Amino acid sequence: MTKILILGAAGSLARVTTDYLLENSDFELTLYLRRASRLKNIALERIQIIDGDVMDAETLQKAMHGQDVVYANLSGNMKAQAENIIAAMYVTGVKRLIFISSMGIYGEVPGEKYSSILNPYRDSAAVVEASDIDYTVLRPGWFTYDNEVNYQITHKGEPFRGHDVSRKSIADLIMKIAMTPDLYVGESLGIAAFNSVNR
Repeated sequence: MTKILILGAAGSLARVTTDYLLENSDFELTLYLRRASRLKNIALERIQIIDGDVMDAETLQKAMHGQDVVYANLSGNMKAQAENIIAAMYVTGVKRLIFISSMGIYGEVPGEKYSSILNPYRDSAAVVEASDIDYTVLRPGWFTYDNEVNYQITHKGEPFRGHDVSRKSIADLIMKIAMTPDLYVGESLGIAAFNSVNR
């Protein structure tokens, strides 16, 4: 049974993804977050919850032992967090990482100039891409709560197509990547809905 460590499990995308994985897969999930008490009404079947900070190397490594996939959904000092995650993966031997970034980090969105607000996403993605782990960077558009799975993918070096994307769509792509170990390894993927603007 595939085991997934979800870093930043209190985030809105991570919560939707947790529910989606529980409903559509048999994965065992470890939810890793600061102040685990924020997670309420969580069914504990197939779930373990760890109260920890990604910057706490010892706690992170303990949580990572025995996992098959690390899914990171972070904010704040993302470059330092990415460095800590990769270091922990080297120590524990976990190879598969799904890392959430943002559209626009390569200046790839037509009609939109690069903004410094993207620096944490760009810098952390660069850390991940420079590693030799089996990573996939996801660059979603603006999140929506639309109850749909509807998305298109663009690859690094291609213009980003679309703009908005449902959290459920991102969760579906995360699930597919986790189910197929060699799917999109070493790639940075844009993801947006088919029917959103800039198509």
